[in-house]
Amino acid sequence: MVGSCLDPCGAIQFNLTIKPGETESCVLLLGLSEDTGNVAEKSAYYRQVGHAEKALEDVVAFWSEKLSIITVNTPDNAMNILLNGWLLYQVITCRIWARTAFYQAGGAYGFRDQLQDSLALLTVWPELARSQILKHAAHQFVEGDVLHWWHEPAEKGPRTRISDDYLWLAYVTAEYVRVTGDASILDEQVHFLSDAPLSLHEEERYSSPSVTDETASLYEHCLRAIDHGHNFGVHGLPLMAGGDWNDGMNMVGIEGKGESIWLGWFLLKTLKDFIPHVIKKGDLEIAQKYENTSKALAYSIDQYGWDGKWYKRAYFDDGSELGTDSRSECKIDAIAQAWSVISEAGDVDKVNKAMASVEAYLVNKEEGLIKLLTPPFDRSDMEPGYIKGYVPGVRENGGQYSHAAAWVIGAFAKMGDGDKAHELFELINPINHTNTYREMLTYKAEPYVMAADVYSVYPHVGRGGWTWYTGAAGWMYQTGIESILGFRREGNNVFSEPNLPHKWRDAKDMIQYKP
Repeated sequence: MVGSCLDPCGAIQFNLTIKPGETESCVLLLGLSEDTGNVAEKSAYYRQVGHAEKALEDVVAFWSEKLSIITVNTPDNAMNILLNGWLLYQVITCRIWARTAFYQAGGAYGFRDQLQDSLALLTVWPELARSQILKHAAHQFVEGDVLHWWHEPAEKGPRTRISDDYLWLAYVTAEYVRVTGDASILDEQVHFLSDAPLSLHEEERYSSPSVTDETASLYEHCLRAIDHGHNFGVHGLPLMAGGDWNDGMNMVGIEGKGESIWLGWFLLKTLKDFIPHVIKKGDLEIAQKYENTSKALAYSIDQYGWDGKWYKRAYFDDGSELGTDSRSECKIDAIAQAWSVISEAGDVDKVNKAMASVEAYLVNKEEGLIKLLTPPFDRSDMEPGYIKGYVPGVRENGGQYSHAAAWVIGAFAKMGDGDKAHELFELINPINHTNTYREMLTYKAEPYVMAADVYSVYPHVGRGGWTWYTGAAGWMYQTGIESILGFRREGNNVFSEPNLPHKWRDAKDMIQYKP
């Protein structure tokens, strides 16, 4: 291992002489133990070829079982490969367990990140999803906001003004209960974190908060999260504060006045899904408050969020618009359109126009990508945040951000357009970016996992970046299994509501579920 504060690097080597026709089995062993007393014993045990082979067989058996709970057999073999193991493997090993990869060797728990990843596990590994939800609830402050991310075991992380993090707790909890039928999670007692609130001029603070003696049910944690999100601006839209899902737009509402249309859609969906649990708990006044919020918010988005052909993205602190046709940069943003569908709250005619605009302005079929926004930030006087520091066409700044691209595909499927949904799934499937030698030289990334982003800027158009450690894996899995193939579980019941391309109308037995 080399270099203090540098990435660790190690190598194992040994000499081996093999005669012609001879075979030899070797064991290369790398391990970790919390008990230094048993290291020598375990090392000696696993250095034996038979024991090492048995351990490997056990690992293979574990993954074979876990990844075969849901299997698909569609006419699209590239889709089958991703959905039959690779995407779930990426979610579990990289996102949930390792939380690290070649582009970001961090190891932190992201509050919104692993909660979203857990959505892909609700059917295949609900116990793991449950533990993740409770772990994240334990990193919520008493005021309702949360650590944006944290490292264990020190439990240090930044308290920020990001405006969507905490809402994912309620969103994912509601989805967990819907899929698993396990409403008992709402009664689990979880502690809070405590620290001094951010001062007026603090955008964020990295610290080690204390754990409170106070505990509350997960249900109460979710209520505090939702209530913390009840902050609205002059247009009746949620305040964007230090950024919403797009962290890079961290300056749009930093003065406390800017508003987010996307966050409005997300809050509407969260309220819609969580209100039934509030009613079941008998908190009718709270339920009515949330209903009133939903009605007012839907009206505000319809009145102040519509731009004519698509939905705006946000309002800056000074009241100027972002994601509008009158701008020279960031005229249209994908997630404000996709979530008008996903939220089930958008006006039907406007939603149809918005998604048609996504296809017209953000889908690039020739290069095989779906841009997050266009045109990218570059020379205008807008200062949305650190997103503008990216080269135009790279990552969130006008490249394909695959996480959002999966939302776009899911939105088309939800609209009943199975042809378009599958076409776009096929378009961004990494396997289809490496079918030929020339495509491989363009993409320059692994074909069997999702890349967080694909560049749209010359001369790197079509190049993949930030592979493995991306929330796109979980969303692509859900999009394929649920949105397109139509698998839906609710408690002990399984439903099939597919949105398939017409060319598959004669296909049968495309999905198998082995609980």
